[in-house]
Amino acid sequence: MLDTSARLLRLLSLLQAPRAWPGSELAERLGVSGRTVRNDIERLRDLGYPVDATRGTTGGYRLGAGAAMPPLLLDDEEAVAVTIALRTAMQGAVPGTEETSLRALTKLEQVLPSRLRRRVRTLMAYTVAVPADRPVPAVSADVLTTLVSACRDQERLRFDYLDHAGSPTRRIVEPYRAVNWGRRWYLVAWDVEREDWRTFRIDRIQPRTPTGPRFTPREPPGGDVAAYVALRVSGAAWRHHARVTVHAPAAAVAERINPAVGTVEALDADTCVLVTGADTVQTLAAYLGMLDFDFDVTEPPELVTHLRGLADRYARSTGERPLR
Repeated sequence: MLDTSARLLRLLSLLQAPRAWPGSELAERLGVSGRTVRNDIERLRDLGYPVDATRGTTGGYRLGAGAAMPPLLLDDEEAVAVTIALRTAMQGAVPGTEETSLRALTKLEQVLPSRLRRRVRTLMAYTVAVPADRPVPAVSADVLTTLVSACRDQERLRFDYLDHAGSPTRRIVEPYRAVNWGRRWYLVAWDVEREDWRTFRIDRIQPRTPTGPRFTPREPPGGDVAAYVALRVSGAAWRHHARVTVHAPAAAVAERINPAVGTVEALDADTCVLVTGADTVQTLAAYLGMLDFDFDVTEPPELVTHLRGLADRYARSTGERPLR
């Protein structure tokens, strides 16, 4: 049987799991009586831990939110994961959190057992992050917190926004989710005045306070917010767009197409249309070639010209006469 101090630490570790623990189950886990569990719960409360208790078949004990942050008990894998996450945050994943991440990391590494400290240092010493090829747009931690709080509280949000052309606008939205895609953060929200879903770059948002009235959340666009953002962001950035008829079943083509690259529309059982695009016709041609299916392209003219040039080049490379 564990002594009182060890038992209290074990009990605290169990209560930090996101679930309610029946007293009988805690007693079984700790190898003590139900009365001892109740006494230990009171000891934790006396020490300032807010342990909530509910009755009923689904009731039990759980650790609630208190006025101060209680010590966390992490297992080995959790401790390593948190340490790596904090080191990543120090590199500027969200500008403005580097200093607080460093303070938290210092506290954590001071108490890591030597075996875990060695694992973390090995991971950091033998892994290398490739710097972004372009500067990462700065996202204020305060702005990000304001936006996700409005999503959580289901409150309308007013903000000033710089559109793609750099023109200032003012928006009123029902915020749904903040999405991290690539090197940027985006807010997916229902635009009240335009009566449609919109995607906003968070680095271009300046929230206005206070927030507006509460709203009833709508069904997310397409049912998959991440895919929606990937498609909208990629499509908006494409310089060249194309509708390509592919001579293959839609399901087969969809398996080879990331939502960020395009969408597939079935025409019949053996033919579909791929709506896609890219920054250059060279990249677009490469996407189409990797499909490994026959396809027809009529526009844009730049893509048709480039594909004809590729066809001639490939014919010459194999000793064949050009196709035209």
